[in-house]
Amino acid sequence: MCGPFKGPKGILRLLEIIFSALAFITIFFGGTMFRPWGVWCVFVWLFCIIVPLVITIMEAMSWHVLLAAFLPDWADLTCGLTTLCAVMITSATIIFAAVFVCITCIASIFCFIFSLVATVVFWIDTILQRKAGPNGYLCGLRGSLRMAEAFIACIIITAALDHFLFVEWYRHPIAMIFSVVIFVVCLVVTVVIIILNLVKLLQAFIPVALTLIEFVFNIVAVVLYVLAVIVWCVFAYRRYRYYYPYSCRYCSYEDRNTVTVGAIVNLILYIVDLYLSFKAR
Repeated sequence: MCGPFKGPKGILRLLEIIFSALAFITIFFGGTMFRPWGVWCVFVWLFCIIVPLVITIMEAMSWHVLLAAFLPDWADLTCGLTTLCAVMITSATIIFAAVFVCITCIASIFCFIFSLVATVVFWIDTILQRKAGPNGYLCGLRGSLRMAEAFIACIIITAALDHFLFVEWYRHPIAMIFSVVIFVVCLVVTVVIIILNLVKLLQAFIPVALTLIEFVFNIVAVVLYVLAVIVWCVFAYRRYRYYYPYSCRYCSYEDRNTVTVGAIVNLILYIVDLYLSFKAR
């Protein structure tokens, strides 16, 4: 193997790109993917093509050296992004298999196989990179917590949208929509905090210390998530039937349960993050 894809690292990235691209292309032969879960799967496969491709180009052209002033730890960034890709494509593979694959759907079966192989390759790459011991934010406990919070929030929001899409509009209590708004706001702030921790120069433009911002945000996030979990559980589990095209003719709890469990898990993560940010002050 020659060019930018030489060595074990290059071969793994090439395989990641190939199998993610095969999953992305194959699905268009199996029908539309306009449902929220389908959009999530397509987005993940596209993301998992772009990330290793951009990293490979940056390293092959030595452009990552030019970013040293903004991103001082390139190994941490690549390891963190690879880990994120591994987690995301694992979710896409499981979701696609549970929601879209059927015995007679040949294109969907091939898409699942390609996505599964890409998942295995990403996890091998993640393990090898973490064995090298990058010592930065994304590979540390705080960065891993933030990425987990953002990822779970994406799953929560996708499940909520899927739920709303197949319920009559008069069954959309404003309180449930308020819960989703909370999830979206916390997701956006979490992503901003990750960027601020990675790009140190941006911290010069904020008037207070980033540690204080994180501490205050974690308090607000915990309070908001407690409120969102209570409101969602109260209004989401009222008895009514609605059409659910994936698995059964009437009422299904998959999306509502996904939002509930995901919100509780994220609440726990924000509590842990609050404890860590309190210790760091």
